[in-house]
Amino acid sequence: MVKHIILWTIDQKFSAEQKAEIFKNAKKELEALKGKVPGLLEIKIQTEKLPSSNADMMLDSTLENEDALKGYQSHPAHQAVANEFVRPFTSQRLCLDFEI
Repeated sequence: MVKHIILWTIDQKFSAEQKAEIFKNAKKELEALKGKVPGLLEIKIQTEKLPSSNADMMLDSTLENEDALKGYQSHPAHQAVANEFVRPFTSQRLCLDFEI
């Protein structure tokens, strides 16, 4: 199995109210990918954080294997969600993929 962890920073141009809406939409849409993308076993979006954090949102997903990860990354449903609900609002993205 493979873990796919993403940390995002939301662009500072967005207000607290706008960020709350961004978080809500990203969480709903990304978590809805489970069952739509082959090999995606688990997906969770974390938006609640402690003040010591330096990222705004985290994706924690588990996939069957590295091929499933590649398929997830290019899957049209994932691309649509990322392009509409994540990428337009983020200023930084960090990724860590590893086998478990």
